[in-house]
Amino acid sequence: MPLSRRPVLGALLACTASLGLPPRAGAAPASPTASGVWPRPLAVPGGVARLSLGPAAQDPQAHVLHNGERIPLLVVGDAIEWTAIVGIALAAPVGPAHITVDLAGGGTRQVDYTVAAKKYQEQRLKVSPRTVDLSPEDNARYERERAHQQQVMATFTTPPPRMADLPMRAPVPGRRSSSFGLRRVFNGQPRNPHSGMDIAAPTGTPVVAPLPGRVIDTGDYFFNGGTVWLDHGGGLLTLYCHLSAIDVRVGDLLATGERLGAVGATGRVTGPHLHWGVMLNRTMVDPALFLGA
Repeated sequence: MPLSRRPVLGALLACTASLGLPPRAGAAPASPTASGVWPRPLAVPGGVARLSLGPAAQDPQAHVLHNGERIPLLVVGDAIEWTAIVGIALAAPVGPAHITVDLAGGGTRQVDYTVAAKKYQEQRLKVSPRTVDLSPEDNARYERERAHQQQVMATFTTPPPRMADLPMRAPVPGRRSSSFGLRRVFNGQPRNPHSGMDIAAPTGTPVVAPLPGRVIDTGDYFFNGGTVWLDHGGGLLTLYCHLSAIDVRVGDLLATGERLGAVGATGRVTGPHLHWGVMLNRTMVDPALFLGA
């Protein structure tokens, strides 16, 4: 992924993260394990917590606070059992965390959980300084794009995806890297961790939607090159970078498996691949937890 003086947001933050969080003391995570549960629960920085909210006639409203802002959470299920699916930031501290659930009659309750430690790999590289540092012109462009991407990442629409739609298909065939969470240090200067999955594939390979979604942004960005964002509802967004072709427009509705573009090497990259990001409650999480196969 790109080299920058600052984290690239979104994927522009695909190299960054946001918050983290889960059941009130004594409440258990919603049936983790196992086969048939997506996303797979992994309550670590960069992972996902599945929190049981119990039964309710209507879907509960749950949120976390981040820098004083109320961030709504993805809640799925039915009147028998509702589950909050919470993205945990790569920067989240290890230890106790919580979400807040609005009660039907007013008031709130807290649902607690614990973030466990996870050690990600670190890579130290020596490169040309001009490869790492941005010129004033490039930095100005980055700042403009950063502001726009922040608006895109704040998207929260209803209804949320159905439970049956949460297992995602890989958006492109190819070798999947295990670089999520990798922290690179360039010339002794640490960069934010890599917050997506890189999938190696030749230029022109079709990229498809991993589950139903609506196109909420397309563009050619400094770091990410040809980029598409999809909204799947409930604060679940996906991101596709370095595309050589974009075959959709903002507002298009895509079915699972429908083409959105093609693999490329646009933006700041060294070769063709797809950078794929998954965002929950404005937090980039490990896409591998969503793959159904």
